[in-house]
Amino acid sequence: MNTPFDIASVPVGHGQLFLISGPCVIESEAHVRKMADSIQRIASGLGVPYIFKASYDKANRTSIKSFRGPGLTEGCRILRAVAKDTGLPVLTDVHTPQDCRAVSEALGDVEAVLQIPAFLCRQTDLLIAAAETGRAINVKKGQFVAPWDMRHAVEKVRESGNQRVFLTERGASFGYNNLVVDMRSLPAMRAFAPVVFDGTHSVQTPSAGNGVSGGQPEFIPVLTRAAVAAGIDGVFLEVHDNPAEAKSDGANALHLNKLKAVLEQLLAVHRAVSSTQI
Repeated sequence: MNTPFDIASVPVGHGQLFLISGPCVIESEAHVRKMADSIQRIASGLGVPYIFKASYDKANRTSIKSFRGPGLTEGCRILRAVAKDTGLPVLTDVHTPQDCRAVSEALGDVEAVLQIPAFLCRQTDLLIAAAETGRAINVKKGQFVAPWDMRHAVEKVRESGNQRVFLTERGASFGYNNLVVDMRSLPAMRAFAPVVFDGTHSVQTPSAGNGVSGGQPEFIPVLTRAAVAAGIDGVFLEVHDNPAEAKSDGANALHLNKLKAVLEQLLAVHRAVSSTQI
């Protein structure tokens, strides 16, 4: 059952395309605020409901030397401040069952989404703990999981008393250091939950850069257009104002100066699809 719901003023599964966007990781409070303000202006100008995303910790880095973020306490303080000042819902990853309650309490009364990373999408205790916070839950489909098997992750959340759960497609492993997107996965998963397409991690080349992941950001527009044409509910885009200097996933990030044009294309596709549905 695909159950629509709202995250503050953001409708999920109601037929209006929404955006999840921001840098991969919190690099500094000043940078987070700059990105949130810049993306919010673009999304607001186009009438796109928007959730700001940035993670306080990136536990799944290729190298032990990679930057992970400011940590739970400082990261959640920054996210809460951004949410308070902008009115935006915020999204961040959680990695352990213990994180879920601590993050939810640190974020306080702001609207927030807890995101289950792709590699952890089968972790029952993590899914249950996230669900029990009452926050909306975004489960990223594992690169190793068939789309129809994501039903079980959704059921773990719903049977734990939380109906606000959606899924995000981010590509499937295709040999070494490569991902592909099977567009059939989008309607397959949308049969039982709202679906978001991650246009930036889908063009990642995992661990392909001698200790870091690479990417092919030139394919972000074409894959996101195809996903919107397939009938998704939302788009997930990691955006940075200087991808070459980003502290995480810069190789597959969309440059901030390209976001408006990409969203305009996606809205045009969405309108065309919505007007021709039978």
